[in-house]
Amino acid sequence: MTEAVSLRSVTVSYREHIALRDVSLDIGRGDFCGIIGPNGAGKTTLLTVINGLGRIHCGTVRILDETATNTNFGRLRRRIGYVAQQERVDPRVPISCLEAVLIGRCGRAGLLRRLDANDRERALAMMELTRMSHLASRPVGQLSGGEARKIALARALVQEPEMLLLDEPTSNLDPRAVSELTELVVDAYRRFNLTVVMVTHQLDHLPEVANRVVMVKNTRIVFAGDRAALDDERLLAGLFADAA
Repeated sequence: MTEAVSLRSVTVSYREHIALRDVSLDIGRGDFCGIIGPNGAGKTTLLTVINGLGRIHCGTVRILDETATNTNFGRLRRRIGYVAQQERVDPRVPISCLEAVLIGRCGRAGLLRRLDANDRERALAMMELTRMSHLASRPVGQLSGGEARKIALARALVQEPEMLLLDEPTSNLDPRAVSELTELVVDAYRRFNLTVVMVTHQLDHLPEVANRVVMVKNTRIVFAGDRAALDDERLLAGLFADAA
């Protein structure tokens, strides 16, 4: 199996703060990988590195068969869909849900090409897939939390990515919204043969289809392997021990 992600001895620092320390990790193509750990452990920073936005102090990063550099990470990010933890949009912003999803086509289209009917058709198809087509004309700032996450997922998928990164996608959602969003993510994973990397600190939010798990604590990876590790109570107790 080829690797979608290959990190070697990566350290990320922001001024004097070490956010990720000496991390090595492989994630295979087609994996559904959960990144878990307590708040402040370095989970989001790890996702940021994979997405090409981390300030790497040392180490090497290889994503989707390309060694990441400052010159090619823009191109690599066009192959990666990303759903942020939370997006706050002023309800007065005059952008419809359809327009918000279409933003995901801009990177694929390029700066010099205007979006066309094919882009709109693709955006509507992804809104249908995420069960949001009936809200195409609603201002994006007037959505509920669950609806906003579905629009963010549609925007990531309309990019036609090879890999999907999810940063706490189910945080602060009610149980029904968690179930609906998780079902949509799993459907997209299977339908588009994606590699998925999902950050969460809520273990019960990691879907059964996830085959890999990475445990992060105190800026280091303390475990990477099969999801069966989630049944190891001693391992989990150590992971979350002393967590705030």
